[in-house]
Amino acid sequence: KGKLLVVKFRRTGESARSEDDTASGEHEVQIEGVRVGLEAVELDDGAAVPKEFANPTDDTFMVEDAVEAIGFGKFQWKLSVLTGLAWMADAMEMMILSILAPQLHCEWRLPSWQVALLTSVVFVGMMSSSTLWGNISDQYGRKTGLKISVLWTLYYGILSAFAPVYSWILVLRGLVGFGIGGVPQSVTLYAEFLPMKARAKCILLIEVFWAIGTVFEVVLAVFVMPSLGWRWLLILSAVPLLLFAVLCFWLPESARYDVLSGNQEKAIATLKRIATENGAPMPLGKLIISRQEDRGKMRDLFTPHFRWTTLLLWFIWFSNAFSYYGLVLLTTELFQAGDVCGISSRKKAVEAKCSLACEYLSEEDYMDLLWTTLSEFPGVLVTLWIIDRLGRKKTMALCFVIFSFCSLLLFICVGRNVLTLLLFIARAFISGGFQAAYVYTPEVYPTATRALGLGTCSGMARVGALITPFIAQVMLESSVYLTLAVYSGCCLLAALASCFLPIETKGRGLQESSHREWGQEMVGRGMHGAGVTRSNSGSQE
Repeated sequence: KGKLLVVKFRRTGESARSEDDTASGEHEVQIEGVRVGLEAVELDDGAAVPKEFANPTDDTFMVEDAVEAIGFGKFQWKLSVLTGLAWMADAMEMMILSILAPQLHCEWRLPSWQVALLTSVVFVGMMSSSTLWGNISDQYGRKTGLKISVLWTLYYGILSAFAPVYSWILVLRGLVGFGIGGVPQSVTLYAEFLPMKARAKCILLIEVFWAIGTVFEVVLAVFVMPSLGWRWLLILSAVPLLLFAVLCFWLPESARYDVLSGNQEKAIATLKRIATENGAPMPLGKLIISRQEDRGKMRDLFTPHFRWTTLLLWFIWFSNAFSYYGLVLLTTELFQAGDVCGISSRKKAVEAKCSLACEYLSEEDYMDLLWTTLSEFPGVLVTLWIIDRLGRKKTMALCFVIFSFCSLLLFICVGRNVLTLLLFIARAFISGGFQAAYVYTPEVYPTATRALGLGTCSGMARVGALITPFIAQVMLESSVYLTLAVYSGCCLLAALASCFLPIETKGRGLQESSHREWGQEMVGRGMHGAGVTRSNSGSQE
């Protein structure tokens, strides 16, 4: 190991430096292989080391450097719980669709296309608003966009419980979907406060809250549906949103966003607040931005550097949502029939009956739904274990391949227990693939277009989710095998798309500017910053 030399300061009254001192190099600093000659500086006894010498190689730092220096602590734990609440609420609003659909199908005697439309309208709302929320977050701040979207979702979520007829619930659930489209921006805000080493693990652990949300929704349905009905289920499902709306006033604005919008003082205040809460020192020097640039322009996603990445990511997100929500909706259908063969025989038997024939979800259906929903927890753990070992791209590809394999195994006439196991594994891995995409996307785009990049990807996911009810509920009536083949084929293509992504973000810092070579912040500046941190402590001891 090379010896790391630090700056030495001579106190007043000490002898002038000798030629031997100079030769020994005690007035030089060596950081990451860089040697910088320094003049001797005289200090009075007890005087503090001047700022310009406390950070001998650089008197400026970027938000990335500050976030890395402050590290992970109390502030990030609080932020994790808050972001988690937003995710929990989003998951519950999604999970409620697979419970609400069969209930209203029976209660209001709806044909299958109207049941599918009830699910699709939520995703139409999400799709139409995802890019808008991304734009609002890039133009007016992450916190602003998130706060408005959460309050919007809360209001229309509660209102939809009072819908008197089908047309009303259709409109109100569409407006709920419009609000949910902004919830993924919580990941943008969260990722921008996380140090590089903790980022993948933390974003994945936030997905635990998604799993908690889906499980909580099923448990809530088990207790609420038989006695109080679906209206109370809709009201109680809005509780996490209410908690988030109350607590989000504590939430700070992203320091990266503040610096980008020219508000350095506010960014410094935010960073100081985080440093105080974490009990960590702030970097010395002046906060800078790599380059001022326009925020949230769609064309930035299609520059030669990002064009291929954007198009592949759009397809990956589309496939993820298409398959994930398809599986959620298929699960209730498959459980009601017993297995795939049960659906085929049931369709033949029902043909002679009224097309409005329906079945309420039984207690056994709810329990099996709960078991497959619990698969999200091992899904998180598996992804957490492999994402920093295999990298983001290979993790996504692996999750898609395993989902496809499980979908094909459903072709065999299996019993209910094996069916539950296959659905468990398939859901674990497709939710794992979704989580990996949520880690990769904020890492690959620069600060100026990060929220918009995530917003457009989220929008494409909603296109997939919008189409999926017509496959999982309507096409299923024609052919269960064709339905499963569509999901399996789509995921195999998505696995290929994951492999073809040009950038692997594992071990890289969040990119500040699209004008820099990708990852330069951490490969160049970040490594340099690590050396500065060590020399800081040395120079002041």
